[in-house]
Amino acid sequence: MTPDAHGIAVLFLTVLALFLFTRDKIPLESSSLAILIILVVGFELVPYVKDGERALAAPDFFAGFGNEALVAICALMMVGKALETTGALQPLANVVGRAWSSRPVLATFITLLAGAVLSAFMNNTPIVVLLMPILVGASLRSKFPVSEVMLPMGLATIIGGMSTTIGTSTNLLVVGIAQDLGEHQFSMFEWTLPVAMVGGVALLFLWLVAPRLLPDRTPPMDDTTPRVFSAQLHVKEGGFADGKALSDVLSKAGGQMRIDKIQRSESLVLAKLPSVVLQPGDRLFVKDSPENLKHYEQLLGATLFNISDIEHPVDEQTPLKAEGQQLAEVVVTRGSPLHLRSLAAARFSSSYGLMPLALHRARAPSSQVTGDLNMIRLRAGDVLLVQGSGEAISKLKDSGSMLVLDGTTDLPHTHNAKRALAIMGFVVLAAALGIMPISVSAVVGLGLMIATGCLGWRDAATALSIPVVMIIVTALALGRALTDTGMAEYIAMSFVGAASALPIPLILSAFMLLMTLMTNIVSNNAAAVIGTPIAISIAAQLGVSAEPFILAVLFGANMSFATPYGYQTNLLILSAGGYKFSDFLRVGIPLTIIMWIGFSLVLPMLYEL
Repeated sequence: MTPDAHGIAVLFLTVLALFLFTRDKIPLESSSLAILIILVVGFELVPYVKDGERALAAPDFFAGFGNEALVAICALMMVGKALETTGALQPLANVVGRAWSSRPVLATFITLLAGAVLSAFMNNTPIVVLLMPILVGASLRSKFPVSEVMLPMGLATIIGGMSTTIGTSTNLLVVGIAQDLGEHQFSMFEWTLPVAMVGGVALLFLWLVAPRLLPDRTPPMDDTTPRVFSAQLHVKEGGFADGKALSDVLSKAGGQMRIDKIQRSESLVLAKLPSVVLQPGDRLFVKDSPENLKHYEQLLGATLFNISDIEHPVDEQTPLKAEGQQLAEVVVTRGSPLHLRSLAAARFSSSYGLMPLALHRARAPSSQVTGDLNMIRLRAGDVLLVQGSGEAISKLKDSGSMLVLDGTTDLPHTHNAKRALAIMGFVVLAAALGIMPISVSAVVGLGLMIATGCLGWRDAATALSIPVVMIIVTALALGRALTDTGMAEYIAMSFVGAASALPIPLILSAFMLLMTLMTNIVSNNAAAVIGTPIAISIAAQLGVSAEPFILAVLFGANMSFATPYGYQTNLLILSAGGYKFSDFLRVGIPLTIIMWIGFSLVLPMLYEL
């Protein structure tokens, strides 16, 4: 079989897509849209004709937007958001928190097991978001390095997500595509046994061995970062600021001084216009580090006072004070108000009453952040150090819109928690018992969450991830093109031809390893969607059941352990635990080998290959 021009073009486009998906500077949704446009326009301008009829057209590629698996994924994202916002998992958080105080070794195992079990039934991102502040708080109280636990916890949730149909979006996609291609319809727990067998060994590795492989890491932000103090600068007669316009004063300070207001008397506050002329006795309300405030005092010939003490100038006996102020770390997550926006565009300071102090970039931890902090476009995994009142930090945490890592405040808990758990139980049981497909039960569950007040439309909208939707639709379109042009079959024949001398179990193992390598480089959803039709073709060439090869795609595409960019929760873990890229390699590579060898042994036994 020789591929035609359309098949070669689709293969080239697939390689281009996989390359673009690895580019950090190009948003994932932009790359997906560009590939989708090229694919649709290409097949419109140069129609693909098969047996005298046009075989592929735009409606075939756009069908991904209505794909049953995608509908289920989006509905489950929103249902999972309801569990997060209602605090439905608070009882588990309390158990884990108490265990850390008394038996930290046992608590580590409970945390890993709880994360894995929960991830079998809901997206692991909210589970990681739930457990991370608990671990940070426990590390502060018990004085153990949080880096020993946080990475194993994140990887345990990925393992747990493999075990059911609804555990991850990858699983739903693989099952949905296999069904579309006329293959066996998998039930919810059909492959739970092999995952339990192999995953059990992997969890023991994460519990007993992985902490010993990880060096102590300090989280990227800590209290050594200079705090911002509110203070007053009193203009003195004869000083530089006396009789000068505000623009001249700011220029003298290098344009860096932040003035909140100018007060001339108890009842008169001046507008901060560049032309305003300062007079002796004027008070400039400013915010900055102690070093900068003392520097401004000398430059302007002014006197520095604490914000609440105008009788004693700041000196060694009367240092600057920041009463009631706290520091907190805010992790940028996908779907949060800060994701892919700047602090200025999100109006962060005015909206939340918090002052940004420093920024840790997830994908370039060693690089210095230069320029105005408020103008930097933030990405998932970035950590922002903020300062503000305890009330403001609590309010931000309770909003549920951002991940706050101070570990000092209880998670939100409302009277809707039990209701949300009951609805989630209905979604899972209805699908598990075969009463209705997961896509239907998830949509019904979403409707119930909204009708009962467990979820608002605004929270539901934030739960949807545009990058996930776009990459799924684009990957589905590429998978359809690979199949219908015969390119998937050609790739399968080439793979089988190269490995023809090997026994079928080794061919299965090699194919799973290929999917594992791909998923750690590109999106796991892209790897799964493109790999599934190829897996079915390989099974057909070998004359064996397609089921173990479909599961090889599913397991391989989920083994995104070895790089921080393989899965979105890995990025959160990278930042919050202060990890380096090498830490993921140190733990992820042995874990991947354990899982790969385990599945390579278990799958042939279960399917008698």
